[in-house]
Amino acid sequence: MPGNATSASHAAASAADRAYAEIRGLILAGDASPGTPLREEALADIVGVSRTPIRDALRRLEAELYAVRTPGGRLVVADWNIDDVVEIFALRAMLEGHAAARAARRITASQLAELRSCNAAIEAAVANPEPDIAGFLAGNRRFHDLVLAASASVRLATMLTGLVEQPIVRRTATRYDRSDLARSAHEHGQLIQAFAARDEDWARAVMTAHIRRALHAFQDASPSK
Repeated sequence: MPGNATSASHAAASAADRAYAEIRGLILAGDASPGTPLREEALADIVGVSRTPIRDALRRLEAELYAVRTPGGRLVVADWNIDDVVEIFALRAMLEGHAAARAARRITASQLAELRSCNAAIEAAVANPEPDIAGFLAGNRRFHDLVLAASASVRLATMLTGLVEQPIVRRTATRYDRSDLARSAHEHGQLIQAFAARDEDWARAVMTAHIRRALHAFQDASPSK
């Protein structure tokens, strides 16, 4: 009996983790836009689990600010006002700047080669007759993930995972023109140069400026501007 109870507990945890990952993925991909209601029954059908793991996943997403309650008590995908966005970018600049500095000291030759390959894919997406925004976003996410991996810090990875930045990046990138996209890829190239030189101060400065520029691009692209 204890063995059966343990197995059931593990299965429930696994279902909740899967529900969390899938719903969070919908939010990060922009498939569930800000304000979209998060209904247990509909999500259970989408994920293919019962409502109990969906409920657990939604509690976690609400705690991590991916979801918020309306005045009427409904759970919806969170939106972020300009103060939220400024704070998110400020935290990203500090944390990713630190990650870049750590990466400059620790990056391997194979990781450096991966970064070069990733940025080449980003440049190709930008160079299309009609810039490939989806390709740019996927490459940008991978580039930053590779830098974080090279920093070799579980603590940093945990902290950065808690920042809901990808929907904001997506919203900004859809308003970028080709020169904005190319500038982002160019800044990635500068980071690669700093990593190759093993210069942590240079890497930190470039990453911090890269994130700060993204904030101003978001503000310039906001409808309220």
